[in-house]
Amino acid sequence: MHKVIWGLVAIYVVIGVILWTGAASAAPDLVAFRDARFAPGTIVVHNSERRLYLVQRGGTALRYPVAVGKRGKVWRGRTYIKGMHVRPAWSPPAEVKRDLPHLPAVIPGGARNNPMGVAAMTLAGGEYAIHGTNRPGLIGRAVSYGCIRMNNADIADLFRRVGVRTPVVAVN
Repeated sequence: MHKVIWGLVAIYVVIGVILWTGAASAAPDLVAFRDARFAPGTIVVHNSERRLYLVQRGGTALRYPVAVGKRGKVWRGRTYIKGMHVRPAWSPPAEVKRDLPHLPAVIPGGARNNPMGVAAMTLAGGEYAIHGTNRPGLIGRAVSYGCIRMNNADIADLFRRVGVRTPVVAVN
């Protein structure tokens, strides 16, 4: 039980440090969102808009800018958050390793070259995640192998608002 409590404390300390150090961008936009297909609490990724929405009650959503999959690598579908990780290590999937053979087998969490940023939420049913990035200049572009990338401050904000089993839908 103490491990769980200390794990949660560590998550909030890391997220707090990110926000306190000025790495934070503006808060997410609260926007009108009137699509009855999606219940409050659902994460909706609009690939063509390069935006992620966290659906709220009352016909609104929190909107964040994201980077999405590049041509031929765009993820679409329905799933849910399977895991939530702070400063995760990253192992390049086989497809990435084939395209970029110089990458190491594992990049430690917190390393400057770790593409996962400060936090990641892994998605059930595949190798995709919603995660931070150490390359904020790529937000708003189609650049990934299917993962959804967010500014580190934005993933920290979203991370505290959702949990394991949160539904995730990616549409064109």
